[in-house]
Amino acid sequence: MKNKLIYTCLLAASLGMSSCNKWLELRPQDGIVREEFWKTKEQVDAAVTGIYASMMGSGTNNLPPLPEYLFIWGEARTDMVIPGFRASASENDIVNWNILPTNTFANWRPVYETINYCNTVIALAPGVMKNDNTFTQDHLNRALGEAHAIRALMYFYLVRTFKEVPLKLTATISDEDVKPMAKSGADSILNQIELDLKTAEPMVPTTYSNIDRDKGRVTRYTVNTILADVYLWREKYAECATECNKVINSGNFGLVGTTSSLFDALYYRGNSAESIFELQFDAQRLNSFHSIFISTTRRWGAAAHLMDEVFGQDALNSPPLEDKRGNGCSLRSNDGTIWKYVGADDNGTSLRAPDQSFAHWIFYRYADVLLMKAEAINQLNQPLEASRLVMNIRQRAQALEVGVPMDSTSKESMEEFILAERQREFAFEGKRYYDVLRNAKRNKFLNLRYMTDMVGISIPKERQQVAFNKLKDENALYFPIYLYELQSNKLLEQNPFYK
Repeated sequence: MKNKLIYTCLLAASLGMSSCNKWLELRPQDGIVREEFWKTKEQVDAAVTGIYASMMGSGTNNLPPLPEYLFIWGEARTDMVIPGFRASASENDIVNWNILPTNTFANWRPVYETINYCNTVIALAPGVMKNDNTFTQDHLNRALGEAHAIRALMYFYLVRTFKEVPLKLTATISDEDVKPMAKSGADSILNQIELDLKTAEPMVPTTYSNIDRDKGRVTRYTVNTILADVYLWREKYAECATECNKVINSGNFGLVGTTSSLFDALYYRGNSAESIFELQFDAQRLNSFHSIFISTTRRWGAAAHLMDEVFGQDALNSPPLEDKRGNGCSLRSNDGTIWKYVGADDNGTSLRAPDQSFAHWIFYRYADVLLMKAEAINQLNQPLEASRLVMNIRQRAQALEVGVPMDSTSKESMEEFILAERQREFAFEGKRYYDVLRNAKRNKFLNLRYMTDMVGISIPKERQQVAFNKLKDENALYFPIYLYELQSNKLLEQNPFYK
């Protein structure tokens, strides 16, 4: 008997997205099972819509939406955030490096849900050409390219969070497709990610001739940027720089906020000239950030040391000099509110109303490309050239001299400075843990101190020694496999640290 669940999900996802994104108007009107659904190009478009929709919501599993996972995976173990009074036991355990296989956020199902949407498009969209003679090869290629790229992005999050996961590349369409799968090694997963992205690159357009589509859908520059990030993770620095140059040399992106409000352009309005790929929440499709970050229901707040030790303040001037990325942009300094997602102005005065909680989730923006290239060419012994890229970011932000000084003559000093600059630039954007882990693991964990330094700030002193002991085992840097998955898939083996 056909499993109708996936098509029901596609229908629900597509309907949910159609009202909030003008570029996502096509949706299935009837027909749920395979024989009825995969007949027209409009139905393929609706299935691609379902991929994006699945990243914005929690689908049918009643789990938190994917951006919550990405925020917590990328920030909860770092020196950027503190748990609020409404934080769950699972969230507090992550902060304290007491992560168990029963932790809610070890459940990878929302990510695999999106992967299955991608697999379904890859498997079934080509067959539509037999039924719809208006469905062109270019149209098909675009759909396949988007699916390959997003599948790669989802697996990139999984491999950085869990290290080893099942690599499922076929669609779960019928009951017979649900089979136990063992984990694949990290290198095998990363090889597939690279293959997916190289497959996608020539298939997707450089533009959809619409600003919302260009920022909310996968373009060729999205693919280049994800691939640059993958290469950086794998220490393929020349390849990373090459992908970054494709984006830089396109002339389609630039830093915003040099003469205007950085907060307003990047976070309040969204889809700026700097944006490469972001989830398109709006008034009809709200995100869940409002209740997570506002003071009355806070689960997460900004760490208390950020203004003094990360962004800096120069009170000797009148008015005081401040990094534009700090107070009124990333956070509100007087109460530690994470401002990027809930603020309505750039002076820390007005909050968004609950029905205005539609700040986008930004996967990548142009500043990331510049800093990835800087990190890559610095590792290729070009610290001076790397410093020039970093200075573009700092000048835009009117950055202050805080912490580690920039030394453009030293590869080692520039490595540390670039990491610190990424901390300022991407505060609360789900990147901090992965940035620190990437730098810590470089050259066989030569700089594990980056991780221990961060943990020394992020957790209470009485818990630090236990955490430091855990950090001696590389496997402790990754999440455990969720207990339910172990029980339902007998071929899975637990991360060795958590056995």
